[in-house]
Amino acid sequence: MSRTIGLVSLLSLFALAACNTVPPTNVHQPMTARPTSRNDAQANGSIYQAGVSRSLFEDRRARYVGDTMTIVISETTSASTNSNTNVSRATSTSASVPTVSGLPGKSLQGIALSAESATSLEGKGDAAAKNVFTGNIAVTVIDVLPNGNLLVSGEKQVAIGHGTEYIRLSGVVNPYFITTANTISSANVADARIEYKETGAISEAQVMGWLARFFMTVLPF
Repeated sequence: MSRTIGLVSLLSLFALAACNTVPPTNVHQPMTARPTSRNDAQANGSIYQAGVSRSLFEDRRARYVGDTMTIVISETTSASTNSNTNVSRATSTSASVPTVSGLPGKSLQGIALSAESATSLEGKGDAAAKNVFTGNIAVTVIDVLPNGNLLVSGEKQVAIGHGTEYIRLSGVVNPYFITTANTISSANVADARIEYKETGAISEAQVMGWLARFFMTVLPF
């Protein structure tokens, strides 16, 4: 009885762990960074702090590690291909043995041989794909490259009912494309990695069980 209870408890823990598993990601790590101290100015006062100060005429665009900015995701991809192949070939061969007197093998004389063959191949193929992804996500500058470009990364988690949605984005941003509102379009993000994943009962129902995957792998038919 105790073994049965222990087995049930172990299976319950496995099921609970599977439900709470965070989906893996390919975005640049880490997905956030703490601001680094800047010692470009030495004097500090009761109001003025050198580590967080900015010029009165300086905008609030992200430029240092730890700064945040908003990326407007507007991704629309569409691709299609169409191929058509038509090949044909016809061959005809004929041969005859004339009637000649005085030759051996008279039983073959006067026989006519002919052969014909025809080959044709016709194939068509069509493929189309269209993806649309829109939304906004705030990201953090995790590194400033030597040329001034910003390496950004961020994640947004949205829990709905018993499921959780994960929106992740990372890439390289040229500060020139950042607007005065501290936003940039995802189309201007280089090396962009955008993910939308989810966990929960709905996503698990779309995944084949591990035992079925095992048999699909080992069975030859």
